Amino acid sequence: MADSSFDIVSKIDRQEADNALNQARKEVEQRYDFKGTDASIEWSGEAILIKANSEERAKAILDVFQSKLIKRGISLKSLESGEPQASGKEYRITSTLKEGISSENAKKIGKIIRDEGPKSVKSQIQGDELRVQSKSRDDLQEVQRLLKAADLDVDLQFVNYR
Repeated sequence: MADSSFDIVSKIDRQEADNALNQARKEVEQRYDFKGTDASIEWSGEAILIKANSEERAKAILDVFQSKLIKRGISLKSLESGEPQASGKEYRITSTLKEGISSENAKKIGKIIRDEGPKSVKSQIQGDELRVQSKSRDDLQEVQRLLKAADLDVDLQFVNYR
């Protein structure tokens, strides 16, 4: 019998992220506490730029954006935000959306699979994703449960289950 396998990836649906940002922008424009404050959220290349006239407002906009991401099914583990920085009269927060599994995290995941997973399971790093193989599909499902329970700082998806 051939080996079964699946890939572990960390990807973001760019369209959903864009929709979340547009919803957050609309809410910021509509909300009473942001009226007349020049508060904004927008794409700045690959990063997300939040501007407001106070540190608290900048954090409030970030909070609105995070809630929109959650509603759209994007994990907050994928969002990396800095601290509010004063830039003249305004405060800015630069955030990025992380995609792909870093080699450091891939090694951690591989170690978890080796140490705690079933013995018949093999994992190998392929760029920014991992391929997990085993003869038993039950063992592969056990690995998925194990990784979902592990507290990793990466949002994982399991794809190409064969």
